[in-house]
Amino acid sequence: MTPMKQLIKVLWVEKKDIISAVIFGFIAGISSVGLFAASGYLISKAALVPPLYALIVLTSTVKLLGFIKASAKYAERLVSHRATFTILSNLRVEFFEKLEPLVPQIFRKYRSGDLLGRVVGDVESLQNFFLRVFYPPIVLVLVFVSTIFFTTFYSWAVAVILFVGYLITTLLIPFLFSLKQLNIKQQVSAERGKLSTEVTEFMFGFKELKLFQQVDNKRQALLSQANNYSQTQNHENINKAFNQSFTGFVTFMTSWLVLAVGAYLVAIGDLEGIFLAMLVMISLTVFEPIAPMGVFPIYYQESQTAVTRLDEVVNDHDVSLDQGNAALSTDSAPYLRMNHVAFSYHGDWRKTLSDISITIPRGSKTAIVGASGSGKSTLLQLLIKLQFAEKGDLFWNEQNYTMIRATSIWEQTRVVLQENHFFYGTIRENLLIADENASDRLLEDMLKRVLLDHFSLEGHVAERGENLSGGEKQRLAIARAMLKSGKLWILDEPTSSLDAKTEQVILDHIETLAQDDTLLLVSHRINGLEKMDQIIVMEYGKIIESGRYDELMKRKGYLYEMKQLEQSMLG
Repeated sequence: MTPMKQLIKVLWVEKKDIISAVIFGFIAGISSVGLFAASGYLISKAALVPPLYALIVLTSTVKLLGFIKASAKYAERLVSHRATFTILSNLRVEFFEKLEPLVPQIFRKYRSGDLLGRVVGDVESLQNFFLRVFYPPIVLVLVFVSTIFFTTFYSWAVAVILFVGYLITTLLIPFLFSLKQLNIKQQVSAERGKLSTEVTEFMFGFKELKLFQQVDNKRQALLSQANNYSQTQNHENINKAFNQSFTGFVTFMTSWLVLAVGAYLVAIGDLEGIFLAMLVMISLTVFEPIAPMGVFPIYYQESQTAVTRLDEVVNDHDVSLDQGNAALSTDSAPYLRMNHVAFSYHGDWRKTLSDISITIPRGSKTAIVGASGSGKSTLLQLLIKLQFAEKGDLFWNEQNYTMIRATSIWEQTRVVLQENHFFYGTIRENLLIADENASDRLLEDMLKRVLLDHFSLEGHVAERGENLSGGEKQRLAIARAMLKSGKLWILDEPTSSLDAKTEQVILDHIETLAQDDTLLLVSHRINGLEKMDQIIVMEYGKIIESGRYDELMKRKGYLYEMKQLEQSMLG
């Protein structure tokens, strides 16, 4: 299904309001034509001094048509705008539901600023699809067909003129302007995405820009991009105005032609003079609904571009999507296996992981060590289904990862990542995301275990935890992992920002809690790994050695060299 068909499918959910808007729009349009036609006829008839009752009937008809037009126009605006806002709401919900399963893989390919531009700008621009693309042509055709049919009873020549004017203003002019507008709209969307990216990078990287004294340079780049976006918008607005102006010019020329031909027909006796004013008034009025058609190609291209950009994200074949829907068959401590697994990030020239085959026994304690960039963190993300393997198979007990629902794995996993997010609010609120039913007493006990007992549960946490130190963030993340239930522990450098004494106290608590669980620990430090059941050493995305601590020390390989280097640095 094409993106535009998907959009129409979402739009058609509000078919009751859509049909009502078309009906009210037609009534408003045809009553407007009737109002001016009756007014023109009334002017001509009054000049002939008809009986009073005839004037009363005509004036009453004019007033009635005016009342119908106003009421129908109000109802049309009410229903069409209600439908538009509801359709926008449905679009946002549907797009988010499709986008949510793609996180965090989506950030491998798209920058956050670009995504923000699509989520906000492109979705917002689709508000014009119903109001200016989908429904105006339907109303216009109904009003024009009815009007031209009515006109044929008085003059076929005038009917043909109106029909030709209709074709020029609704087909020829929009087609010619759409060719130019296509390039302009693509430029606007591209510049908006670039501006969103520049703004987010300026905000998130402000501290670094300050420290490296690059704020002015980045600000100039941001202002330059804003200026480029403003210029493309101005170019678009000029094109819109010129389109509407030219369409208006053609409609007025059509009315002048109706007047000229009508006068000629009256002169030769083919048309009664009393109907001339009526036909001219009809030509002036029937083209009123043409005004939205002047910008029809602009908004059509805008909607098409927007829905294509949104579809490009949620249906991107380069971004893996979790297809599993099975629950885990057991909630006991798992054993894990990887068979010839490979993985690389989008656009990366190298393999992050290459031909990884490991077994993590049930209830075992495994350490993964290696230099920075060796693929340790990526391996853990595959195990908790935050990333998906390009090749090879992963197993949780005997269940293949491709069959398991990601949420089922997360329910059984306690995770501390290298970078942990903290929400604006309080310490209590940031801990309760691990266990929303936890009592204050339990929360305070967890803070005590990670040596944060001086924290108050009502203590303020700034956005992204900016008011917390690196060590405090790590300990708070560990406290959340301790609060959560689950038989698999995934710890990615959980104590890298802690001093040796604090680290040892916290690791002892983790050892006690995870006594019967399966645990994986990523670490740069060799000291303290003697207790591990196995150690996996990685380099350049490959496993270069594995085994127990004493076995690897006897081999005097990579781990032995790391140990010697660590000891020499500690003195």
